[in-house]
Amino acid sequence: MKPFNRFFVFIYYVVGFITRLLHPADVEGMDRLPRGGALLCPNHASDWDPVMVALVLPVNYRLHIMAKEELFRNPLLGWILRRVGAFPVSRGGGDIQSVKTAMQAIKSGDNLLMFPEGTTVRNGIGHVDGLPAHAHGGVAMIGIRTGAKLVPVFVDGEKKPFRRTRIIFGEPYEPRITGKHGTAEEIQTAADEVLAAAYALGGQAVGGIPL
Repeated sequence: MKPFNRFFVFIYYVVGFITRLLHPADVEGMDRLPRGGALLCPNHASDWDPVMVALVLPVNYRLHIMAKEELFRNPLLGWILRRVGAFPVSRGGGDIQSVKTAMQAIKSGDNLLMFPEGTTVRNGIGHVDGLPAHAHGGVAMIGIRTGAKLVPVFVDGEKKPFRRTRIIFGEPYEPRITGKHGTAEEIQTAADEVLAAAYALGGQAVGGIPL
């Protein structure tokens, strides 16, 4: 596998150097990662999460990131994000184009990062919806429809400068479904289970409460 492009390689090493200085990471479970067609499913406690996860992966891992559309409203930032593999999603639901883009990335053999919670969660509460931490079914639906290997990922919550952050990759998760695409209940159960598995890697229940 090759990196997305030369610009991505430049950003990867420059931003990676700065990020490792500010937020050093202790990484576990890299040997569990599939090489292609994986859907990484981390808990989401900080805006640093996608950056830190992406930068601990190999430069040629070809990780696409589903990111909130607000980040793309600035033309320059939007151009940069697209060049490094990110694409926008409307968090209001029903964004068919983003789902198609996500599925195409996986079917091409690339990998995808998608947060099951859909928003940052602090003190157990979602930043956007104000609800207790929970998974949205979309992550499982995309995984089931594409045959992707769902990988739970734990990332420590609070990010403080120069404080080490744990990033733990879990064993690939295979949803249990009936039929080709599963029922709505099975899809939601799969999303709930992969999110619970992500938190459990860090010894936490969904929302960050210690087990």
